[in-house]
Amino acid sequence: MTEPPVRQQTTNAFYGQAVASFAVSIGAVAVGIGYLDASSWVRGFLAIAVLYLTTSAFTLAKVVRDRQEVVQIVSRVDQARVDKLLVEHDPFGKP
Repeated sequence: MTEPPVRQQTTNAFYGQAVASFAVSIGAVAVGIGYLDASSWVRGFLAIAVLYLTTSAFTLAKVVRDRQEVVQIVSRVDQARVDKLLVEHDPFGKP
């Protein structure tokens, strides 16, 4: 009655590209902050701001993913209940 959900899995190439892109972007910002013509306090503030932005982006991505997984699990449980009710229902049985 129900079809198993399709597992969406990323390829190794996509994963590698994402990791490489992250490493390049963090490296470019670090080099940019290092060569910035400003005092060490300004460079330190920018470095801390970049680290804070990075960790909050990871946290946001995880929260969005977790919320999506919960919705998928709840919908599968609801679908299983409906399937069970349909299987147990006998329209020609005695009332």
